[in-house]
Amino acid sequence: MSQRVAGKIAVVTGGSRGVGRTIAERLIKEGATVIITDINVEAGEVTAAEIGASFFKQDVSLQADWQALHDQVQSEHAGLDILINNAAMLRTADAVSENLEGWQLVMRINADSVFLGVNTMLPLMANSGGGSIINMSSSSALIGMPHFAAYGAAKAAVRGLTLSTAVYCKQAMNGVRCNTVHPDGINTPMIQEIASDLPPMDETAAMRAIPFLCEPEDIANTLLFLASDEARHINGAALCVDNTATIHPPHM
Repeated sequence: MSQRVAGKIAVVTGGSRGVGRTIAERLIKEGATVIITDINVEAGEVTAAEIGASFFKQDVSLQADWQALHDQVQSEHAGLDILINNAAMLRTADAVSENLEGWQLVMRINADSVFLGVNTMLPLMANSGGGSIINMSSSSALIGMPHFAAYGAAKAAVRGLTLSTAVYCKQAMNGVRCNTVHPDGINTPMIQEIASDLPPMDETAAMRAIPFLCEPEDIANTLLFLASDEARHINGAALCVDNTATIHPPHM
């Protein structure tokens, strides 16, 4: 390995499985010290032991948990170089069938959590010389997906926050960059769990959609680049990892 993030301290939320685990593992292989966080203690501890990370129990929707994470990272590492806001939940409902409780839950996990992460950890990164914040968004933030009303809105909010944060960091000259990554379908347990809730596609559409399902490694490769100094001039970008899904959706 080329050790592209050697010596860097990284936090990956939702790191116990799927994309989060793959990202954390890749960063470790490239030289980073990684703290994964998750609400699932058992899965988080197992993953951390298997890949060589540290584990921190966190509900990403709680400010107190973010502050506790901040304090631990500051105490043990004196700073932070990479923050990957990856934790998320999927919920399939259109704007009519969704209810306020479901809407607010998705917003807490997918949007509030990213705000709390940026709000709490950015000063730590700035005080230690800068770094890279990568917020996981989605293709649903950029194109209309009828069965992801709350999810799409939350991921669009993540994009808006990222734009604001990127400009703030530039004007503050604090050395922190903030970008979003926008995958389409990723072959992960989270996608597999909600697949049966989605409306069936006709055979032609289904066949066309198959190549658009990417693997966690595809996302990890993108995030590794953004986390590294190779991307030092990329700030405020929206990187789509979707094989044209946002410009030519597979159902069209």
